[in-house]
Amino acid sequence: MEKAKGLNTLFLYIGTNKPKLRKMLKKSKKLLEAFAANPWKPLLYSELKKHTGSKSESYTYSTLERFVKQGILEKEKKGNVSFYRIARSHKAISCLSMAAEHRAWAYNKKLAKIINRLLEQISSSFFSLLVVGSYAKGTQKPESDLDVIIIVPGDKKKAYSELSHYCEMSIPCIHLYAFSEDEFRQMLLSKEHNYGKEAVENCLVFFGAQSYYRILLEAGNYGLGY
Repeated sequence: MEKAKGLNTLFLYIGTNKPKLRKMLKKSKKLLEAFAANPWKPLLYSELKKHTGSKSESYTYSTLERFVKQGILEKEKKGNVSFYRIARSHKAISCLSMAAEHRAWAYNKKLAKIINRLLEQISSSFFSLLVVGSYAKGTQKPESDLDVIIIVPGDKKKAYSELSHYCEMSIPCIHLYAFSEDEFRQMLLSKEHNYGKEAVENCLVFFGAQSYYRILLEAGNYGLGY
């Protein structure tokens, strides 16, 4: 349940015989983090460079090109302008998931401790956990409640009942929202604005990022409605 697991999962997926790629991913995770909120939105080179805070033009460009070569990013040119986007592949989803979970655990130490205690209350390992609302935006106040979304492949009622009492007694109080994977996917496909779309636009993915981004990928393949 710790933030380092995101990196380890990716390295196991790619293979331990590729130390250069592992080193590159550690240094350039911020490039992938730029796609975490909306993975299918194409980003300009200048936007990505600004997100990383890197002063090196050559390093940012070479890293992006290596991601393209590895099949993690796709590159599209329109005139003299280059756009990058996450590739719609399992490998790309794994890499994005690693970056998203690492970002979430490193975002706020106090929040990480709260979420870690919450995760200890969950018996299943097949779910996604997102933090949304003011805590995800970094605008929370001492009296703010913590908004948490659980996405499960099966019965959402079981997941909610397992955690509801703990969430009510927690400090800060945790507002828990539970959705089935199909329910969350349908919200994304809807043409109407809803809580699912709002969550996607601003969230921290603490657990189950691969399942979460797989839902976004499936919704995108069928015409993501936002």
